[in-house]
Amino acid sequence: MLAKTYGSAVYGVDAFKITIEVNVGQGTKFYMVGLPDSAVKESEQRVESAIKNHGFKMPRQKVVVNLAPADIKKEGSSYDLPIALGILKASEQIVGDGLDEYVIMGELALDGGLRPIKGALPIAIEARKNDFKGFILPKENATEAAIVDGLDVIGVENIEQAIQHLEGTEIIAPLEYDTRDAFFYEQDSYASDFADVQGQENIKRALEIAAAGGHNVIMIGPPGAGKTMLAKRLPSILPPLSLYEALETTKIHSVAGKLGSNGKLIAQRPFRQPHHTISDAALVGGGTIPQPGEISLANNGVLFLDELPEFQRSVLEVMRQPLEERKVTISRAKVSLDYPSNFMLIASMNPCPCGYYNHPEKECVCAPGVVQRYLNKISGPLLDRIDLHVEVTPVSFDQMTSNRKSESSAEIRERVIKAREIQEKRFKSQEGIFNNAMMNSNMVKEVCEINSAGKVLLKTAMERLGLSARAYDRILRVSRTIADLAGTDSISIEHLAEAIQYRSLDREGWAG
Repeated sequence: MLAKTYGSAVYGVDAFKITIEVNVGQGTKFYMVGLPDSAVKESEQRVESAIKNHGFKMPRQKVVVNLAPADIKKEGSSYDLPIALGILKASEQIVGDGLDEYVIMGELALDGGLRPIKGALPIAIEARKNDFKGFILPKENATEAAIVDGLDVIGVENIEQAIQHLEGTEIIAPLEYDTRDAFFYEQDSYASDFADVQGQENIKRALEIAAAGGHNVIMIGPPGAGKTMLAKRLPSILPPLSLYEALETTKIHSVAGKLGSNGKLIAQRPFRQPHHTISDAALVGGGTIPQPGEISLANNGVLFLDELPEFQRSVLEVMRQPLEERKVTISRAKVSLDYPSNFMLIASMNPCPCGYYNHPEKECVCAPGVVQRYLNKISGPLLDRIDLHVEVTPVSFDQMTSNRKSESSAEIRERVIKAREIQEKRFKSQEGIFNNAMMNSNMVKEVCEINSAGKVLLKTAMERLGLSARAYDRILRVSRTIADLAGTDSISIEHLAEAIQYRSLDREGWAG
């Protein structure tokens, strides 16, 4: 007898419908076809043990399981449950009239229990797109799948519960999850706040500009100056995620298996901080079937690279294309996948190996030329993609012990949101451009016009400070953001002057 169940395969951040066809007939062997990987092939042992432990029998006949379409690679253990139910239906041990109404996924334990799967959210989206009534999956993934409206999400703990629900002997109520209420409730609940930071007003201003225009930042300063503390507070002043951005971000984390048992819609912008020993594949993504890397997990959020010169040169260089294109393409012999990587890069570094070059109180002990070699670990093309270079100085004792109340993240965020609204109107006719940092050179000429006095100032600055040619467009972009924060249509000399001071690493002789 032939039976059909339905599952799904996840490629990139999207899912595709998979039909599991099971035929039980004359013969004695078990066959699995349809490009299964080792984990899928091993399901025979898990399935047999699971159904036996729940009072059923593994057919002692020829069993053929086909995963269609047969030209798409199937990987992972989440096909166990639909294969098991297909075998029971094909061998007439269950009625299973509602099998064709559900997408079914789940890894079986030997006792018939279900273990969580990856990619429940994109699978649920695909199930609704294909007009399935519901989605039967492990209970731990139910909240994640319930983000999708218009789909009955049935969370089960074992294979017996799935069978009882399908046969109508014990109906499980679909999980209800109010996506919008949960999303908007959690949007502003950040653990860290700029109100906790004493002093460093110039750094807070630089990060406000970065947040308002979507600019990348590098902070240079001695150990203990507060670089990491400030970076971790950057997400708290970024505009709230839209529902579309939240869904896109949650899909990426779902595919990577990073949502955990709660599986809620991500309501806050992600903050990723990989260690400097990370490989290039872990940063951009990789694997036989490519999985998202750190730059994709930071999509719509912040990627923080602490101690930037300590990262391998090859790791930093692979970021150049994703920083420009806002996506990363991972190609293999049989598959090519795109992952979004629209993130803000914030990096920090010491000015030299000992950490005290240009320190106001402590003396640098590095040998001649060492400082320059240390800074040269960061390539020009990568530095070219970082708009703001900020020098962080240590906080004095008086500032640390001051009772003066610092500005909160909520207050800064209001100004950032207003500046982003100005940019949204400006770029509404430009597809794929949402903030000033995304502007190309032609758009910079149109949007960032400066008067004759501004041109004189910019020319003088480039000549006297030894600014490189690549700094020109960056200064204009940042100037445009500063003007947006001020609520003015034109870029004034004051805006240009402030933007010029954020190009520390472009100055000739910065490292002595």
